[in-house]
Amino acid sequence: MKSIAALQAVVTAAPFDGEPSDAELDAIDRELPVILADVALLDAQIMTIDRTPTELDERRIRRARRRVLAARRDLINRAATVSGGAA
Repeated sequence: MKSIAALQAVVTAAPFDGEPSDAELDAIDRELPVILADVALLDAQIMTIDRTPTELDERRIRRARRRVLAARRDLINRAATVSGGAA
């Protein structure tokens, strides 16, 4: 009987530990404001799925959309500043 472990070592030469690399963690940290703004927008939209949005709901959604746009703008501007280009 052949051992599966001996064959597996050949197939998976570089073991994957399941953890993100430092570069991936840095990218997540840079994009976190955009992610949080997107989540807030989704929360505002989900609240109005089963009912007609009130004026307060509409303002909440508009504010959340503006936060998403501002977070994306800031992320792009930071990336342009770091790379030395103009936005």
